[in-house]
Amino acid sequence: MNDTDKPDGLWAPATRYPDPRIEVIDRRFNALRIGSARVERIAHGFRWAEGPVWFGDHRALLWSDIPNNRIMRWDERSGDVSVFRQPSNYANGHTRDREGRLVSCEHGSRSVTRTEHDGTITVLADNYQGKRLNSPNDVVVKSDGSIWFTDPPFGILSYYEGFKAQVELPTNVYRIDGVTGAIAVVIGDINRPNGLAFSPDEKLLYVVECGTTPRYIHAYAVSGKKLGKRVMTIDGAGGAFDGFRVDSAGNLWCGLGGEDPVLDGVRIYTPNGESIGHIHLPERCANLCFGGEKGNRLFMASSQSVYAVYINASAA
Repeated sequence: MNDTDKPDGLWAPATRYPDPRIEVIDRRFNALRIGSARVERIAHGFRWAEGPVWFGDHRALLWSDIPNNRIMRWDERSGDVSVFRQPSNYANGHTRDREGRLVSCEHGSRSVTRTEHDGTITVLADNYQGKRLNSPNDVVVKSDGSIWFTDPPFGILSYYEGFKAQVELPTNVYRIDGVTGAIAVVIGDINRPNGLAFSPDEKLLYVVECGTTPRYIHAYAVSGKKLGKRVMTIDGAGGAFDGFRVDSAGNLWCGLGGEDPVLDGVRIYTPNGESIGHIHLPERCANLCFGGEKGNRLFMASSQSVYAVYINASAA
């Protein structure tokens, strides 16, 4: 079902511009919003939508519906929603590598995989020093081809988003070398790392720490294959960070939720961590990505639905 269907009581698109759901916290956000663009719901009816990734060459969005063990697909031209892969090994976060291949975090197989151009699936990482990974959650690819991913235990805590199992490793952040395939720990002191993203110049790696209350986004200096000191921390101000992405100007667009529904949606921060805007949604936003024909559309995987809005920004 898409946004052209009859509203079900939980959602109705805005009838006036600018959309009141798009809140300006600081006037700097005015340059990033489009006054005649509204938040649209493009798909709904999922158990937990996560990990959106844009395929511009197909004009399509993929995302995970983790408890239903499937990856969904939305066609930008037709608006049709279909199942891309089921079962999906309870896939969570996705990205694309430098050759355009789909890279996925799978709770069910406790691995990071790559879907080759011919459709076959290659396991990139499923253990570290002989012990099984927990449940890889989110993933990014650096310009050198290396793959960086987080490994909290959420997919093995119950049978809802994977298979219940024992934790064998700390909740680390890992790097897979793009040439050798070697796996190394780059952060070992974060309590349940979740979303992650590089700054546009790749001099910083931002990582969500979600095993704390409140949750934080930490920024680390990148030094080649390793990370240096922590240089900045963003406090969610009562909200629970999940996944996020960084635009070409270095702003952070962060999926957010909380006990107070007013926090549900996407919070936007400047590169130095100042809150400037908020896109209010009727559901908690888990993760998001940039896409659309011109790269200026924000797709937000939010609990049972996927939302989209045109913005004056694009991916880093």
